[in-house]
Amino acid sequence: MKALFAADEGMEVVGEANNASSLLAELALTPCDVLVTDFAMPEPGVDAHDGLRLIRKVRQDFANVSIVVLTSVSNVGILRSVLNDGAMGLVNKAEPIELVATAVRHASVGRRFVSASFVSALAELGSDTDFSTEVPRLSPREIEVVRLFAKGHSISEIAKRLERDVRTVSRQKRDAMNKLGVRNDPGLFAFVRARGLG
Repeated sequence: MKALFAADEGMEVVGEANNASSLLAELALTPCDVLVTDFAMPEPGVDAHDGLRLIRKVRQDFANVSIVVLTSVSNVGILRSVLNDGAMGLVNKAEPIELVATAVRHASVGRRFVSASFVSALAELGSDTDFSTEVPRLSPREIEVVRLFAKGHSISEIAKRLERDVRTVSRQKRDAMNKLGVRNDPGLFAFVRARGLG
C-alpha cells in the first residue's frame, strides 16, 4: 500500500498505525486529508474502537478527515452501515489494489467511491439509498477513447480508428483520467474493469 501511494506524486503517507488505539492517537498528532483503514483492526484484550465504532469515532473527532475503508467483509448490512456511518470510500480487498488510490483521490475531493462488487451487492439488497460511485460524466468521445485504450489499443491506433489527431486522443484520455481520479494506465485499466466500462 505504501508503495502504491509513493508512486503517486499527488499522495503522501504522513502516518501509520497497526491498531485502532494507535490510529486515533496518530490522527490527533498528525493532520491528514484521507484515512485509509482496514475494517477490522482488532486489539486482543482491549475494548478498543474497531470496525463501525472506529469509523464513527473518526467522523466524530476528526470531521475533516475523509475515510476509505478496505475490507473483505461481504455482509451487505455491514457494508451499508460503513457508508451510512460516513466512509467516503469502500474498496473490496479482492479487487485491484490500484482502486485504493482511486478511492483516495475521490474521497479527497468529497466524492464517494465504492467497489463494483459492493455496488452490485447493495443494489441486490434493493436499498433505496443511492450508493453509486458518483462517477463524473465523461463525454462520448472520452468514453470511446477509454474503452478502446482499455481493450489494448495504443493512442496511435485509437486516433487512426476514430480518425482523430493523436494529440486530440491523448488529451481526451488525459481528461477522462482526471475526471475519473486515476493517475496512471494501471489505475485506468483497474477502474474500467471495476466499472464495466470496457
